[in-house]
Amino acid sequence: MKRLYLALFTLSLIWGMSFLFIKLLVVDLGVWGVVFWRCAFGAGTLLVMLIVQRKLNTLRKLPLIPILFIALLNNALPWALIAVSETTISSSLASVVNATTPIWTILIGFTIFGSQMKKMQWIGVGVGFFGILVLLELNLFQLFHDNLLGVGTMLGATICYGFGAHLSRRYLQNIPITVISFSTLAMAGVISGLMMAIIQPSGFMAVGSTDIILSLIGLGVFGSGFAYLLYYYMVKEGSAEFASLVTYLVPITAMIWGSLLLGEKITPHMLFGLILIFSGVYLSSYKTKASKHKVAKKIAV
Repeated sequence: MKRLYLALFTLSLIWGMSFLFIKLLVVDLGVWGVVFWRCAFGAGTLLVMLIVQRKLNTLRKLPLIPILFIALLNNALPWALIAVSETTISSSLASVVNATTPIWTILIGFTIFGSQMKKMQWIGVGVGFFGILVLLELNLFQLFHDNLLGVGTMLGATICYGFGAHLSRRYLQNIPITVISFSTLAMAGVISGLMMAIIQPSGFMAVGSTDIILSLIGLGVFGSGFAYLLYYYMVKEGSAEFASLVTYLVPITAMIWGSLLLGEKITPHMLFGLILIFSGVYLSSYKTKASKHKVAKKIAV
């Protein structure tokens, strides 16, 4: 258990700092530059792992169309939206809004993929959305005035993650995790590279300073490469439920990093909104976790 908790804490620090790296990099690289170089560094890391594990042959028969859409919805588009978001709001606030991802995943499953929702899940969704309003200090006018771009694009990223999660479960269920991670990152790199070539070709040459390279190592190698290994280590050695605890820790570590390194303010309404979002995520996923536990118990018996 000590190793599992160490992995959990380390992953929360890495993913929490990812918001800070995006905030720093988007100024020099632009939106699609951040996405492309993040994919390039992450995919390169995972390619080395595949070579070491001697699994390159598993890349030959991959379902390219599902991987294309999952790469778009799980990597390229949400990462671009997060980068846009952090041009107008703090990395701390972006990380808190990102914590609504499980709620959107449940709603998308119910409305599009035929998943069932119980009373407790509906309550959790309501609490989570109230938490978003609290983040905006219960001021809807502010949403449509000051924070529309920042909060709106961040919510768009979480919705993309929800779609990507369901498509991954449906079409990539039997493919090794490292292969999925590499193939989707590589495909997202192609997509973002094309977008950067059209919109901001100078982004290809912007990686020159030591600060940018170090930030990309943190965001790509660790945040998009090694982070996958830590996450799926927790799933394998602990449980999916244990690994999902990182959802609760990342906004906290992101706020700490943002406060210490960028001087971002942590306001009372952000903390209260975060507590409400956490409560909503817990309530909306509680029944699902309970049913999964029952199924696992039956299989074990």
